[in-house]
Amino acid sequence: MHIHGDMAKAVRLDGDRLPWVPSPLPGVERRMLDRVGSEVARATSLVRYAPDSVFSAHTHEGGEEFLVLEGVFSDEQGDYGPGMYVRNPCGSRHTPYSKSGCSIFVKLWQMDSLDQDFVRIDTVQQPWQSRKSGIYEMPLHRFGDEIVRLERWESGVKREIHAVGGLEILVLDGVLSEAGRQFESLGWLRFPPGAEVSLETSGGVLMFVKSGHLAGDLALPSHP
Repeated sequence: MHIHGDMAKAVRLDGDRLPWVPSPLPGVERRMLDRVGSEVARATSLVRYAPDSVFSAHTHEGGEEFLVLEGVFSDEQGDYGPGMYVRNPCGSRHTPYSKSGCSIFVKLWQMDSLDQDFVRIDTVQQPWQSRKSGIYEMPLHRFGDEIVRLERWESGVKREIHAVGGLEILVLDGVLSEAGRQFESLGWLRFPPGAEVSLETSGGVLMFVKSGHLAGDLALPSHP
């Protein structure tokens, strides 16, 4: 399966309008944003768990990164409510489930094998840092060229960005404009290394942002 798998091309999607695709496990569905591979894949997805759904135990050979959007996601390590940011490094293993139901934004097989940090950050409790006029940042993780953070922009902010190592944005709240097109909650944008990106807000915007992570070559699953 190949969905927006060419990292040299820009992608702009309204994530909340994509169809839900059943996973092999009952009660777990996905909206596929990008994907290279079949069930074991390098993938970026919106995933929802129905109440009392369980995903079978598995190992993340290429690592896993996710942000809880709604509900409570759980595994052997604990319960993660809305706003929890989690990284499980390459080789980690767990059995995820949700008692109440949840939705998450998740990235698989997109982690450097040398990055072995387990990360658990409750973004609801973390302080914001002033970055530029009208822009606030909450750092989440950094390894090599990869930088992960939340950004909060006030109304009327305009920025021209040179995406040196690539740029990825998931709109969490508000409306973000890019090249004349508006993206609301779950709007997802991905720009290749070297792209020139023009962003603007008419109201406040909250977004999950990754940069620098598309410049290098990451291993793909051996059995896609």
